[in-house]
Amino acid sequence: MRKASLAITGLASTLAVSALALSGSDAATSAVPPARPAAAPVARPAVAPVIAVPPSIAAHPQGFADLAERLLPMVVNISTTQTLRRVATDNGPEPQAPQGSPLDEFFKEFSDRNNRPRRVQSLGSGFIIDPAGYIVTNNHVIEGADEITVILSDGTSMPATLIGRDQTTDLAVLKVNSKQPLHVARWGDSDKARIGDLVMAIGDPFGVGTTVTTGIVSARNRDINEGPYDDFIQTDAPINKGNSGGPLFNMDGDVIGINSAIYSPSGGSVGIGFAIPSDSARNIIAQLQKSGKIARGWIGIRIQPVSDDIAESVGLPKAQGALIAGLTANGPAAKAGVQNGDVVLTWDGKPVADNRALPRMVADAQIGKTVSIEVLRKGRHKNLPITVQKLAEDERVASADRPAKAGAAPKPSPAVNLGMTLAPVSQEARRRYHLDDKVAGVVVTDVDSDSPAGQKNIRAGDVITEVAQQKVSSPDEVTAKLDAERKAGHKKVLLEVSRGGELTFIAIVLP
Repeated sequence: MRKASLAITGLASTLAVSALALSGSDAATSAVPPARPAAAPVARPAVAPVIAVPPSIAAHPQGFADLAERLLPMVVNISTTQTLRRVATDNGPEPQAPQGSPLDEFFKEFSDRNNRPRRVQSLGSGFIIDPAGYIVTNNHVIEGADEITVILSDGTSMPATLIGRDQTTDLAVLKVNSKQPLHVARWGDSDKARIGDLVMAIGDPFGVGTTVTTGIVSARNRDINEGPYDDFIQTDAPINKGNSGGPLFNMDGDVIGINSAIYSPSGGSVGIGFAIPSDSARNIIAQLQKSGKIARGWIGIRIQPVSDDIAESVGLPKAQGALIAGLTANGPAAKAGVQNGDVVLTWDGKPVADNRALPRMVADAQIGKTVSIEVLRKGRHKNLPITVQKLAEDERVASADRPAKAGAAPKPSPAVNLGMTLAPVSQEARRRYHLDDKVAGVVVTDVDSDSPAGQKNIRAGDVITEVAQQKVSSPDEVTAKLDAERKAGHKKVLLEVSRGGELTFIAIVLP
């Protein structure tokens, strides 16, 4: 709106100056006044420059009224009812009046009222995506609800049926049977949304009724620690409690996001709201609408970020892609030849920006499809075909913890590298550090906290399995490979470390 205001102000200023000039001209045509002494010419005010109006603003000279009028019937309010029953606690017995006391009836009534089931109501928002009555909202809006009611913009109320929900992405699909035609929202392309684009949010904040707010796209690709597939659009369009599940529209009237969360110390809008991008939601919504369930892709990998240090150590010009830090035995990736230490750069021809992008790409892949991935391995690029499998609900990658056992400390080797004291992985070392029976490499027995290794949080009990993407099985091999990296002029070395049964990669500066 700031650009629109400036444009109108500039235009108004120009018209005012023109009117002044016209008044001067009219005065010259009136009756000739008596002769007066010649006076110095009067300077006229300069004409204000005309400010160009961008076409997108010129197309909406009356603000957002026309757009809001068109979009309002597509948005619904959602009311849910839930029965809450008192949960027993360990706070001790309820207060009791002495038998025969005049207060006996009072305490009995208090106990009955306290234990009586309570029905609570909550409010949210949603929008219509199909003329058959399918509606999108957030999972947290309807979670645990006994009854769901959808209220159209004209006040019509209808009971709704839950078709399916996905807790991981916080999405749900409802269905109503309407006797009147429904106004359907159109999906937009959230990938085309740019920071600074105007957006409109419609919902039912605090239950006051359908409300329209506007703002801009403040940021993209936000991770707010809500789940493994976080990729939120951030907006400053006011979003409050009750807006959840409502649409975020672009200026073409297309849904580019689903309003889901806010950052607020006070509980109200402070200009930081988050919406699920439409491109992330559409596949989930389509699956829920069709079957009420979600099938996600899985290839059996564990990944970690590619830091600047790791990028430099593996020969990448910048931090990008996702680093393979673990593989499921006989999983799709392992069968395709993926190895620990590979950096995944592309998935099905699309660049992998970071370790957060790859899980979304894999999850959205078609089950059974063979996808080509590009990996960087020891400085060389390789293309590997992987057949995507279905993710099981109870899929786990990390190894189970093993019970602690007492034992004597292994005798450390005198070899000290990067501030680490190293020893072979003996049976004594396995007992002392509770190492997995299958882990192989060199165990760290001591670390100087001020050393390069100490500064990277390497600690006793870690097992170094690779140095510069080459297997090691003894302290002498570690020393030799570190010396070779120094002679090659490398400034950093990449270590593969097993900690608690999980592999991780750490890039350390070579002194």
